[in-house]
Amino acid sequence: MDLFTFARAGDLVLLQAIDDGFDVDKTNENGDSLVMLAAYHGHVELVRGLVARGADVNRPNAKGLVPLAGAVFKGHTEIVEALLRAGADPDAGSPSVRETAAMYGRTLPAH
Repeated sequence: MDLFTFARAGDLVLLQAIDDGFDVDKTNENGDSLVMLAAYHGHVELVRGLVARGADVNRPNAKGLVPLAGAVFKGHTEIVEALLRAGADPDAGSPSVRETAAMYGRTLPAH
């Protein structure tokens, strides 16, 4: 079972795997967490489900990027809002989420 493929595809079967005991904060060889991949690829329901199961929304990958930065970069507004509500830190990461938003001419919603 490749949890990372499920995360990239937005396959909600991933949530059952987490419920069955798989680590919600598992990372791949690039340090990408499941919530990072789901956020980057635009899967809002999966992001919400992972957050509800305790996913670390501020965990950086090997490049220093956090899930919120990935969602900002891709312009996934609904995911940005869900991550902010879940406690994602706009100052986390390297570059920070705020710096990422500025680089791509995006604004962060007030939360």
